[in-house]
Formats: sequence, structure tokens, C-alpha cells
Amino acid sequence: MAKEDIGILLNVAFGVFKRDLHRHLAAHGFPDVGPSFGYVFRLLASGPHNLQGVAAALGITAQGALKIVADMVEKGYVERRDDPDDGRVKWLVLTARAQAAMAEARRFHRQFERGLTARLGRDQVAALRTVLEDVYAGVQADGFEQIRPL
Repeated sequence: MAKEDIGILLNVAFGVFKRDLHRHLAAHGFPDVGPSFGYVFRLLASGPHNLQGVAAALGITAQGALKIVADMVEKGYVERRDDPDDGRVKWLVLTARAQAAMAEARRFHRQFERGLTARLGRDQVAALRTVLEDVYAGVQADGFEQIRPL
């Protein structure tokens, strides 16, 4: 039997991770987290951004960012706030609900890694982490920020 290409393995592994993360979030009171919300959560956790900043960070159009942000506002994860100095500018900020969802997601991340360690052993997971951190460092060095998990 032929081995799968590494890209396929990475894609399937990421898909399983995301599926399990969303199941976990749903079970813990966040059934409405959209597939792109995590990137926006991490971006806004670093401070308020306007819509153009979100679009640029995600590498998408302002129209695409507006669709995601509007969904997040409707579901209570993001608030729009007026700029005190420029009424044309709307800042996007995380709500307490978003902060709670992020905390739950981080708990899942830790549980997932602990589960891998239990199945594969500490050395295997450490080696996997080293490989993934090397890829991540390369992306950061290239300045290809759209890929970075915000």
C-alpha cells in the first residue's frame, strides 16, 4: 500500500483537529463558532482592529471580512465601537463571550496535545512539535502572515 503524501496527511490531521475543536466548543456552550472565527479571535485579542485591518490580516477582501465580522457581531462575539477621534472609524473588539470561547479553545488545544502524548509518547509529540514549529518559523520569516493562526 502506498504512503499518503505529507500534504494529505497534514490536511486530514488539521481537518480532524478542527472537527474535534468545534465539537468540543459546541459541547461547552459555543455551538455557533464559525470556521474563521478563531483567526479573528486571535487577531482581536492583540487589540482592536478596523475592518480593513481584519481583511488584510486574513488575506481576504473587505467584503469577505465584513461577512465574517457581521456573523460574529450577530452571535455576540465581536462589538463595533466608534473611534473617539474619527466618527468614520469603527473598531472591532472581542466580547466577554469571545474571551470565554477562546479560553475553552485553548483548553481543547492542551487536551488534544495531552491525548497525542498519551497515545504516541512524549518523544514523538515533541518531535512533531519541533517539525511544526520549524514550518511556523519559516512562515514568519517569509512574512506570509495570512497563514499564521491569528
